[in-house]
Amino acid sequence: MHMFGLTGGIGSGKSTVGGRFRARGLPILDADALAREVVEKGSSGLAAIVDAFGAEVLQPNGELNRKAVADIVFKREGARETLNGITHPRIGMLSQERSAALEEAGEPLVCYEAALLVETGSASGLRPLVVVTLPEAMQIERASKRDGATVDEISARVKAQLPMAEKAKVADFVIDNSVAMSVTLARADAVLDAICKKMDVDPARYPMPQGVSLRS
Repeated sequence: MHMFGLTGGIGSGKSTVGGRFRARGLPILDADALAREVVEKGSSGLAAIVDAFGAEVLQPNGELNRKAVADIVFKREGARETLNGITHPRIGMLSQERSAALEEAGEPLVCYEAALLVETGSASGLRPLVVVTLPEAMQIERASKRDGATVDEISARVKAQLPMAEKAKVADFVIDNSVAMSVTLARADAVLDAICKKMDVDPARYPMPQGVSLRS
């Protein structure tokens, strides 16, 4: 089994491309989904976060208040490192478990989707690397609408990530998402087909969603 990487910045459309791959039947290991799973109510990850930052990071129902955590991480020095030290090992273990299960099931190709692949140095082991890009102003606009956050809050998150241009420099494939959705999806299809051929996997294993035909 071969695992390749998919990344981008906040609001760049990484999840749109990942969703397209998923719609064609490609297995996706989504770091965001894994991150949510390791801090679910009753988990050791959630207990560790409460120990580190206090009960204010909990919602009344006992689940994690992600906005409260984000506020702490972006305002308190060293908080990001503390949070990563709690979540990253747990995400890594869960990812290995899911990867092993996919390999045992005979999957030849898997995509690992995560926002910080380049920043964490993980990209080198997840080739080819697909980077979804978007101009910073569009990132901020889309992410603020999606997350219900202020422009200043989103801007701070964007600044905390590596600039898009730097990520694009280390990419094997770049998908510009500043275009119509149909164009982005067509580019995603072309990239997946190219990766399949590079990895000697028949692209027909991952057919187009029913009723859709964007291949040239």
